[in-house]
Amino acid sequence: MIEFYPQIKAVHIFCVLLSGALFALRGTLVLAGRGAIAQWPPVRYVSYGADTALLTAALMLLTILPGAVFANGWLATKLTLLVAYVALGTLALKRARSARARTICFALALCTYLYMLGVARMHHPLGWLHGLIA
Repeated sequence: MIEFYPQIKAVHIFCVLLSGALFALRGTLVLAGRGAIAQWPPVRYVSYGADTALLTAALMLLTILPGAVFANGWLATKLTLLVAYVALGTLALKRARSARARTICFALALCTYLYMLGVARMHHPLGWLHGLIA
């Protein structure tokens, strides 16, 4: 399966960007008072589809990668951030009780997403901060 690594990685990266863009769009719609459009089934289903493809590609990459990739902790950091991102995203899109709480959760979810991108790109738990701090 290693021969398909470049293609699977490309699909994974595409789905990461698509999923982030869809979340940003849906969150912006919710904050603009257009929550009905953000929760419209076709919009939600495209988002669910992108997330499903993203998870599938991630699991495929996980089976291909050597065990040494777990040695420095960047993957564990990314998975921990993913849990935080999902929780914040859920609050931002529908579960938070006030507009202010939704706004804060949306901003924190976007920051978490960007930090996850940095961790993935740098292959280091510090992400974008790796070159500045370490």
